[in-house]
Amino acid sequence: MSYTDGFVLCVSNKKLAAYARLSRAACKIWMKHGALEYRECAGDDLATPMGRPFTKLAGAKKGETVVFSWIRYKSRAHRDAVNAKAMKDPSMLKLCNAMNMPFDVKRMSYGGFRGFVEAST
Repeated sequence: MSYTDGFVLCVSNKKLAAYARLSRAACKIWMKHGALEYRECAGDDLATPMGRPFTKLAGAKKGETVVFSWIRYKSRAHRDAVNAKAMKDPSMLKLCNAMNMPFDVKRMSYGGFRGFVEAST
């Protein structure tokens, strides 16, 4: 089973294009260092009548959208190796200017998840 890093964060609608640019750059770095899959998804249909909506779960404010993202790896050991390389990559160091991030890092949720059901077409 693969291993996945998952992220949920809120991004101002006005900064979504800047976040997408940052994400495309980060995607290239993670894929270069061996990630199997990299996905960034902006909330589109979040007014669900079932369960707790992502907007409430993430604490989205007016004018923000929820971003749901994941990076998939072969295993946790593979994730640890890829992340170590990605975080040392000079391109990544340029991207990680906390003063210029298009979202509030303190409001981001992140965690590693081991797979137990997998299917694809």
